[in-house]
Amino acid sequence: MKLYFAPGACSLAVHIALRESALPFTLERVDTSSHTTETGTDFHAVNSRGQVPVLEFGDGQRMTEGAVIAQYVADQANAGNLIPSVGSLARYRVLEWQNYVGTELHKAYTPLFNPALDTQAKRTLVAVLRGKYEWLDARLRELSATGHDFLTGASFTVADAYLFTVSRWARFVDLDLGGLPSLHAYLARVGERDAVRAALQAEGLPA
Repeated sequence: MKLYFAPGACSLAVHIALRESALPFTLERVDTSSHTTETGTDFHAVNSRGQVPVLEFGDGQRMTEGAVIAQYVADQANAGNLIPSVGSLARYRVLEWQNYVGTELHKAYTPLFNPALDTQAKRTLVAVLRGKYEWLDARLRELSATGHDFLTGASFTVADAYLFTVSRWARFVDLDLGGLPSLHAYLARVGERDAVRAALQAEGLPA
């Protein structure tokens, strides 16, 4: 398998999942401004939407949409840790968090990266996003009190990889995440994982 990625983008969540899974894969970096890959390929020929991540298989087939790719990777790993078994309530708890991160956090960041966004609109959107993180901090505090280090319990899942990835974007949109100790403790725990450190290093990102 080959993962097309852009450093620090949402593709990082899939990259982390691949390293956690121990499945064999290669990487191809994408310049999202020029829409070319490191080998000189027009990335629009890989994904007509011009977005990462894309997972390419040996037979040339490709899969897009990060949350779906992460679920596929987790299932291929057959470890039952990155995502629980099909039909189990535990699996739906992971998917519940995946959807929360995707719809409430990821998409809330998207307009903040638009340089045309006006100052007042940005201030309003940042305040809304800060409120979501305040709720998240309280939820993580409750989970920690019951001995849960991660979103759905003791095991790291693809949902944790996704939350870690999007939360790293706060620094780029002037979102102050100060005063949220449970969130920071959680992000530090995730950041200490070997697979996470390896993914960050491979993408040339700071820990």
